[in-house]
Amino acid sequence: MQRLLRTACLSVLFSALLCAARTTKPEGPLQIYFIDVEGGQSTLVVSPSGESLLIDAGFPGYEGRDADRIMAVAQQAGVKQIDYVLITHYHRDHVGGVPQLVDGIKVGTFIDHGPNTEDSAATRTAYAAYEKAIAGHTHVVVKPGWGLPIKGIEVRVLTAAGDHITEPLPEAGKANPYCASEPKPADDNSENAQSVGVLISYGQFRFLDLGDLTKKKELELACPNNMIGTVDLFLVTHHGLDESNAKALVWALHPRVAVINNGARKGNSPAAWQIVHDSPGLEDLWQLHYAEESDREHNVADDHIANVKENCEGKYLKVVAESDGSFTLTNSRTGQQKSYGKK
Repeated sequence: MQRLLRTACLSVLFSALLCAARTTKPEGPLQIYFIDVEGGQSTLVVSPSGESLLIDAGFPGYEGRDADRIMAVAQQAGVKQIDYVLITHYHRDHVGGVPQLVDGIKVGTFIDHGPNTEDSAATRTAYAAYEKAIAGHTHVVVKPGWGLPIKGIEVRVLTAAGDHITEPLPEAGKANPYCASEPKPADDNSENAQSVGVLISYGQFRFLDLGDLTKKKELELACPNNMIGTVDLFLVTHHGLDESNAKALVWALHPRVAVINNGARKGNSPAAWQIVHDSPGLEDLWQLHYAEESDREHNVADDHIANVKENCEGKYLKVVAESDGSFTLTNSRTGQQKSYGKK
């Protein structure tokens, strides 16, 4: 009961702070770092005000590899503490790095979808380690439609615990012509379907991250009407695997740029890669790794890949976005930058 009351109080506080965040004058660009955790997820968002949001923390083990990579990128970004850590779901490639992360850097608030729902030994183990690691930290269970109180940007929760927003976002809600040809998706009882998905907006710029949400849940956002609208930057769902990335959703989003957080031997399935590659209006597709188990035709050019060798240094991709919708993407391996114009 105490935990429920605390969560209720925090939800009121989050709502109040969100209103204040919307009215705060931007102080600089929005920064997004796609950190290489070898086929898991870890995305660091630094707001114009300097507040930080980490979405997922990669794998456990490997002598602290993923937590070390996160902290190295945080240092590059000038982040001395992580204000919010959002865990999309409890698979070990997303939540596993939390215990090592909290040992190395100060963390403010942990955000998730609530208790683990998957009956598997690996996921129960990962969730138990997570619960132990966050003891003593502020902890918030979010619901679809909630926002996070980060100054200068809007972070809107679209999905959580198998639920989704029930009303379309502003300027969304149009009938989706791609739904008619979409095959019926399979049911999914795993933690993937519970993923917390968020839309991050900075003025005209919009970035979408749906965690590992699978097709049935994706299509609830896309059909018969597109509840999200269009986006500038899309983190390809579920590392670019076929269980996700329904064409009716991806094509309705009309992403300008997409990033796949795959590993050398995980993700970047050819069919999903092709759906994203062919989506209307796509200007560029980037990958964290060259996909060794795919083929050359389903990998982008090397200059659009952060890590071209399987045994790598863990290079990242960085996006710097302005409120007019323009943004620049930098490949940390090569130093190459590419700019995308304002709307």
